[in-house]
Amino acid sequence: MNLDRRGFLKIVGIGASAAVAGVPKTSHAWQSKAPSDPYGCLVDLTRCVGCRKCELACNEVNHLPEPSVRFDDLRVFDRARRPDEKAYTVVNRYHTGKRDDRDQLVPTFVKVQCMHCQDPACVSACIVGALTKKENGAVHYDVNKCIGCRYCMVACPFEIPAYEYSDPWTPKVQKCTFCYERIVKEGGKPGCAAACPMEAITFGKRSTLLQMAHRRIAENPSKYLDHVYGETEAGGTSWLYLSNVDFAAVGFPTVPDQPMPKLSETVQHTFYSYLWSPALLYAALAGIMWRQSRKEKEA
Repeated sequence: MNLDRRGFLKIVGIGASAAVAGVPKTSHAWQSKAPSDPYGCLVDLTRCVGCRKCELACNEVNHLPEPSVRFDDLRVFDRARRPDEKAYTVVNRYHTGKRDDRDQLVPTFVKVQCMHCQDPACVSACIVGALTKKENGAVHYDVNKCIGCRYCMVACPFEIPAYEYSDPWTPKVQKCTFCYERIVKEGGKPGCAAACPMEAITFGKRSTLLQMAHRRIAENPSKYLDHVYGETEAGGTSWLYLSNVDFAAVGFPTVPDQPMPKLSETVQHTFYSYLWSPALLYAALAGIMWRQSRKEKEA
């Protein structure tokens, strides 16, 4: 079939008009799926001394392998670490130039783990529902549903989910579980919160933790930054942080306040809820071109 430019544009215009005419005038607005008042943890960086008791407790509770560096070996702080498939939480040390009364550098220790976002990007990205946000605040992983696509790893703004590349047969995505079983079945605290000797980690309802955090800031304005990290970041997270130094200087990523799934899900729902519209367009184009070809052959 021979089509000139004018004829082709005419066919496309007719098909597109037919498809657009069938699209409903309204679409569904994105809605948050965050639980109303989940549990969370408030981490006060001014209280953390880098003892790594939280790492040890996490290791024991989750039955993780022994670390390559002993928990009492402070040389581990010589390099920054990230949680991986063998360690769900790690503590890093930072020197930001802050000094004490004796002009000694004062380190800042930062505990890193899954933030358990209110509207998790990893949950939105998982195509099989292996990740879900629970009412108690945990982002829960179901290994029986996981197909190993690792979209969650790409989606996470905090770069937390880790993959068991060393396991060729039954690899899993690994991350902090928020001690889901301990909270739900035993009514206890996460292992790290229960083990912290400095009470740097406070476990409770998220709303209560936010009130506590803002009260500490108001009562000690010279001690804390007027910012609770996790209150609005990524739409809000179950893990919240207080600090006396800039969060960016101690490894915290700068992420938007808007929940990550808001844009992606809006685009997906708008397109896929009207999937029949592009299908109609392609069908119309095919039909028009078939008729045009038939007329040419008859001529």
